Amino acid sequence: MSDEIHLAFAHPGARSESTQPEMLDRISVRDFVKTVEIGAFQAERGTTQRICFNIVVEVRPLKGPVDDDVDRILSYDKVTEAIEGELSEERLNLLETLAERVAERILIEPQAERVFVRIEKLDRGPGNLGVEIVRATSKDNHVRALADTPHPIVVYLDNELMTTDIVKRWLDAAAAHENPVIFCVGMPETPLAKAKQAMPQRRIDLLGIEQNAWILGSHDDRCVVVGTRTELDWGMRNDQIMVWAPSKMVLDAVEGPSVSVRDSNALVDWFANEIEAAQVILAAKEDAYLNMVVQ
Repeated sequence: MSDEIHLAFAHPGARSESTQPEMLDRISVRDFVKTVEIGAFQAERGTTQRICFNIVVEVRPLKGPVDDDVDRILSYDKVTEAIEGELSEERLNLLETLAERVAERILIEPQAERVFVRIEKLDRGPGNLGVEIVRATSKDNHVRALADTPHPIVVYLDNELMTTDIVKRWLDAAAAHENPVIFCVGMPETPLAKAKQAMPQRRIDLLGIEQNAWILGSHDDRCVVVGTRTELDWGMRNDQIMVWAPSKMVLDAVEGPSVSVRDSNALVDWFANEIEAAQVILAAKEDAYLNMVVQ
């Protein structure tokens, strides 16, 4: 029992060594500290805190000599790039989510067999608060590199267009297009509640846009309202017609849109840049334009 307790609090390197099923090499990054905004509590929003990463990656030994060639190994830089990449994607609430994503990104590397990820918050109390996970590659691992993610077409539909029969034609064209298509909408026509402070008003405005998104989604069973990067990524890879609900991505963005969310064109441009869209279309009612831009 004492050995189990010792291993429970030991460095991931010791955990790896004690559970390693076969002789594998290990690389590690220890005490890698980043200052970020993270956390599910309201007190953790709008402020930063230090989090510490300790990561051990078990790798298959290379066949033949290394020849002092950095391109032949899984470099430490790949580990730190996985951390930096996930921290730059979006603001997260949970260390568990961050650990999962860092592990997934590391396991994309061909040499990686198993990864131990420990992440701790250093500023939330008298001690370090953290999580630790172990993940391994498998034949069923379908994680894809970011470069493999499809580039979608983003279509903005205004309120006037949403009340016409042409919406169905846009949806039919989206279903037939070779690229994934994501529809965006703006503020509803009905007045929204007024808040006395900017941040609550921003949330109210975003919820207003989401009401419009659900209205558009109700036009057709093929439409799926999505609000997270995970949902967007899955939908793009599985030929869904998506309608963007912006609250989570905007509020959790590391560098959110500097414009008012009431500026529909600017918000759509920010979203398209975030997801690396292939094309942005501001929809018009003319059938000729519809046929020209989506076919």
